[in-house]
Amino acid sequence: MSDFSRRHPGAVAWLLLAPGLLYLAVFYVVPTVQMFLVSLQTGSPGTGYQQTWNFANYPAQISTYWDEFVRSVAYGGLATLLCFALGFPLAYFIAFRGGRYKSLLLFLIIAPFFTSFLLRTISWKIIFADNGMILGPLKDIGLVPDSFRLLATPIAVIAGITYNFLPFMTLPLYVALEKIPPSLLEASGDLYADTRSRFFRVTFPLALPGIVAGSLLTFIPAVGDFVNAELLGNPQSQMIGNVIQAKFLKAVDYPAGAALSFLLMAAILAAVLVYARLAGTEQLYGAKA
Repeated sequence: MSDFSRRHPGAVAWLLLAPGLLYLAVFYVVPTVQMFLVSLQTGSPGTGYQQTWNFANYPAQISTYWDEFVRSVAYGGLATLLCFALGFPLAYFIAFRGGRYKSLLLFLIIAPFFTSFLLRTISWKIIFADNGMILGPLKDIGLVPDSFRLLATPIAVIAGITYNFLPFMTLPLYVALEKIPPSLLEASGDLYADTRSRFFRVTFPLALPGIVAGSLLTFIPAVGDFVNAELLGNPQSQMIGNVIQAKFLKAVDYPAGAALSFLLMAAILAAVLVYARLAGTEQLYGAKA
């Protein structure tokens, strides 16, 4: 095996990649192709669906559910920004001030993952209730009117998404900040850089790989989420994930659901490519390509 690896290093690399490539082909490429083929069918649940290469299904779905697409991007983008605003100070504190409590603090960040995603979202439904632990006392003392509510509003949906995906932003940021050599910060101080200059000219640029990775890990699942909008929102705050779920499980309109799924996947892929282009692909790896 050692002689073979020396003579054919490329073949060894492909052999090591083969299990992962096979997994991706079976569980990603094949279902994606199947979903695309289903999206071009016509028919009904009663009569069945036939392959008619109905490409008109795509513009029809876009025009019908354009608002849901825009709302999903807006909610996902706002949640990503909020996750960054909350996650960066948290990751910064753990990396530079955590000391011997770093492990404990990191555990507290991932602790919610030990609970079901659905249960975590339902807990926010209880917190945001009209007479719950937040609004109840405020209404009792007259700080907010009795008609004021948080549940079943876009604010509740965005807050739920932010909470559920905050660890996806915080952990990459922590890894990037943790890798910054303390000697660089000390050197910037020796060169008379104040705290603000040290942060924006040393810390923040070196944290960009974590920012890019955390943004992608947060934005991609947030745009396709439907649980938070279903439990915390109202019919006017539904996201495209809710429409896809309804098409598959309620209306049994497989071509429409498949077309919407494919459009969502294509839109996210395009957004990621543009974002990576603007941010610089080297930020994904922490080094220049």
